[in-house]
Amino acid sequence: MNTSTDHADLIELFGRYADIADLKEFTDLPSLVFTDPLTLDFESVAGIPPMTTPLRDYLEILRASFEPYTATHHAITGHVIDIDGDSATIHAHVRAEHWLPSERAGGGPNRWLVVGFYDNEAVRTPAGWRLNRVRLTSTYQENPHLSSIALAAEQAR
Repeated sequence: MNTSTDHADLIELFGRYADIADLKEFTDLPSLVFTDPLTLDFESVAGIPPMTTPLRDYLEILRASFEPYTATHHAITGHVIDIDGDSATIHAHVRAEHWLPSERAGGGPNRWLVVGFYDNEAVRTPAGWRLNRVRLTSTYQENPHLSSIALAAEQAR
């Protein structure tokens, strides 16, 4: 165990995490990022209570959540990492932007912005560090009516 190497690996893990959504790469990257199952807490953004779910179920949620967007960009910075043996907590700042095709936005703004913090937990596995708990706390949003959950609710009406 090398603390510097562990820190670098955990920061890279966040890069892969962002790439899942931003590259829409739902096949190979998730197994390099998450444990199976994993615990998710997006209540402050989506109003969904925290849940533990199998990875395959979360991948379906991810696909559906990011499908409406032409592009997304997740900038995750300022990592504060605490390692205790084979577990770690990582606090990081996030700015996540999500762009809809203009025609889908109905002539209004086409970008949903989320600013906040991740407070995640990771565990060391034989294959390397993996996130086993993801918690996003939103401190600011612009155009939350453009979130994929709001868009899905609108389509259901």
